[in-house]
Amino acid sequence: MLTVHTLSDQICAHSGNAAHGMEISPNARLLFCNGQVGARPDGTVPDDPAEQIEVIFERIRIILAAARMTCRDIVKFSIYVTDKSILRDYFRLRGRFMGDHNPPATLLVVNEFPRSGVLVEIEAIAARVD
Repeated sequence: MLTVHTLSDQICAHSGNAAHGMEISPNARLLFCNGQVGARPDGTVPDDPAEQIEVIFERIRIILAAARMTCRDIVKFSIYVTDKSILRDYFRLRGRFMGDHNPPATLLVVNEFPRSGVLVEIEAIAARVD
């Protein structure tokens, strides 16, 4: 079981209303996803950052399913973008992927990624008590 800690009455709210913390119950299985980029199964990377984010969330969904988890088991995101304007797409698409489940997140603007054309990378951590 996960316990969400949103302390907006005590701490300034996060952009996108992300939780301030996520508590993981004892005996939970943990899943650490490496940074996912918007490369399709054939290796192509869309030019549009929103399309890259959609591909990334689908890749994360596949990894979660392999571990018998869902997006509701995600406890932390780390998001890396090459331009701050990409965050608008991230917040919009995160809502579609995550619904009202809003785990803590770290957002960073980076210069570039090693792979040409990549504009976004998202790392996820999930936990589940069976």
